[in-house]
Amino acid sequence: MKALNMLIIVSLIFLFSCEKSNDILLINLNGYVQKGPYLNGTAITISELSTKLIPTGRNFSSQIVDNKGTFELTNVELSSNFVELKADGFYFNEVTNCNAVAPLTLYVLSDLTDKTNLNVNVLSNLEKRRVEYLISLDSSFSVAKQQAQTEILKIFEIDKNDMPVSETLDIMQTGDYNAILLALSIILQGQLDVSELSELLANISTDIRTDGILNSNTLGTILINNAKNTNLSQVRTNLENRYESLGMNITVTDFEKYVNHFINHTNFIYSGNSQYPDSGFYGMNILNLSDTIFQGDIEPDFGDDYHCSMKVKLHNLNSKVRVELTGMQVVVYDIQGWITNANSFPYIHDNYVFEAEGVLSADLRIHFKGTGNATIKIYEDSNTSPTRIKTITLT
Repeated sequence: MKALNMLIIVSLIFLFSCEKSNDILLINLNGYVQKGPYLNGTAITISELSTKLIPTGRNFSSQIVDNKGTFELTNVELSSNFVELKADGFYFNEVTNCNAVAPLTLYVLSDLTDKTNLNVNVLSNLEKRRVEYLISLDSSFSVAKQQAQTEILKIFEIDKNDMPVSETLDIMQTGDYNAILLALSIILQGQLDVSELSELLANISTDIRTDGILNSNTLGTILINNAKNTNLSQVRTNLENRYESLGMNITVTDFEKYVNHFINHTNFIYSGNSQYPDSGFYGMNILNLSDTIFQGDIEPDFGDDYHCSMKVKLHNLNSKVRVELTGMQVVVYDIQGWITNANSFPYIHDNYVFEAEGVLSADLRIHFKGTGNATIKIYEDSNTSPTRIKTITLT
């Protein structure tokens, strides 16, 4: 009887082991990480996910092996078809023609049922949080991926319902789909540094997470500014030279038409070459693209009155910004980078002109005296008409 019981136990263990081994997928994964192409040594991490995209705890690591962004993982054991791939490293910036000076992290979510090639790019990264949200609402993975991709393309004025999944796209290849990916990479990059690009990607991902729509006009303005301020022919030359230096003879796909289509059809408002952050060293930035209500001083002294910044980040050292501020008496001081028509402290005027030129940024501390409305006109470079006119209300 003991022998029979032992035989049954051993049989069950063997059967369970066979069933478990049948559930393990042994695969080789390879692909590219691209913004521009990522650089040799970039860290790659594959994390297995459940059908609800919950990490199972099974992770695999590798790294990019050349400056084309190539990676490969062999004999990866998975019990689920769903994975998240994370790439963290430096990349070639196709706009500046230089390697990025800081690392950028990109992600892709994928179903490996019918693929072992897996590319990581800005489109796959922007999809991630939206796909996760849709899955939490019981959407299937394939439907969530398709919906997220369609919604993101719409932000860039692209209507392509037949697009392949993002992880199959490759900026080194020709064709409309790959051209769209490269166009998105360039629009997102613009003149931004790595930290600004990382913030932009994160903010767009957060904005579209629950409704698939980019509701922030500030983020939209960054996109149109990037598109209009980028020299597309120079980008093409940069990429061609880069790949030639890597021993590759590729034809850069026709990305220009999609960048220009976005420029000509978007409703996002172009604000010019220079950037106007939400805040500066002294508080809210009165030049920013979204806020129109600020607090005015109650008492006309310096004390601890409420104050704001007036900050601009210029496109380059040859850029020029002129600001005309009218409609309310204003006190300014702690001037950094601006030249103003006020010629003596405490710089009290109700018709100000500020100019910044030959600097990369300018800021100052500004007090509004009382309540009411003030008008701000911004002129960039040699423009004789305002790039933007903004009315602010002081409460």
